[in-house]
Amino acid sequence: MRRCSPFWALTLLLAVLPTTGCLFRTRPVEETYSKAPLRESSQSGLIDSINQQAAKIRSLQATVDIDTSVGGAKKGHVTDYKEIRGYVLARKPAMLHMIGLLPIVRTTAFDMVSDGRDFKLWIPPRNRFVIGHNEVQTRNADQPMENIRPQDIYEALLIPPIDPEHEIAVLENSEEILHDAKGHRVLQEDYELIVIRKKGEGEGVLSRKIVFGRTDLQPHRQYIYDEQAKLVTDVRYASYKDYDGVSFPSRIQIFRPQEEYDITLNMLKLEINKALRDDQFMLEQPPGAEVVHLDKPQPSAAAPPGNSN
Repeated sequence: MRRCSPFWALTLLLAVLPTTGCLFRTRPVEETYSKAPLRESSQSGLIDSINQQAAKIRSLQATVDIDTSVGGAKKGHVTDYKEIRGYVLARKPAMLHMIGLLPIVRTTAFDMVSDGRDFKLWIPPRNRFVIGHNEVQTRNADQPMENIRPQDIYEALLIPPIDPEHEIAVLENSEEILHDAKGHRVLQEDYELIVIRKKGEGEGVLSRKIVFGRTDLQPHRQYIYDEQAKLVTDVRYASYKDYDGVSFPSRIQIFRPQEEYDITLNMLKLEINKALRDDQFMLEQPPGAEVVHLDKPQPSAAAPPGNSN
């Protein structure tokens, strides 16, 4: 019996395919590219826009509505806290004061301040007053409210400039997934500035990634990393508005994946570059509060007494 040549075998397969429905299936592709007009920029142009925006803002004072979610895959559940009224003060180089009020009763849920080096956090519902250095990494998995740090909020609110002496920024042309009015996924091109912090001769570590929307060339997202290049903060910026001549997002969502908490700030009122006093960034220890020093060893359960000689 004569063998069929590979050519004839391929010809026979191609002839059979169109008539054999079980051999293939065609599926529609849901993702499409956005048809919105896109704007162009360059690496130096985006760096300049970040640095110019940083130079414009010296302070801010905001009234906000706060939505908070705590929990996730690690905890196995998520708890949402909605419609917390809040007040935020920020002043460069690194000062922040933020107050959150409980819904309906409007009593204080939390009050926290930072002078850029140390922070204080007062939680009246638990009668706890937490004190620590900004660089202290101690976090309490069982008390998510105590994991909030003023510097986390500050870094998300005021995107710092790119310092050419200590940082290198490179541009990546990328894509982001959006949703149209019907909820369908669409792809849209974006720009991403990858910021590398210099560590030594020829060495560096991933510090940040800033994502710019191509429709407005505004920062839409900022990823912040620690010294091990692990993602610690994921910030989304939306609905830019003009405040006192400065374009600023009216909605900022701050997600901390390691501690599994999410804070969304919806700006109700925002004043840029209003003079703020030093005493507006002070927080006194309330009488009778339980004080927790995060930079000191925490007391543990008492050990059984040893044998005396």
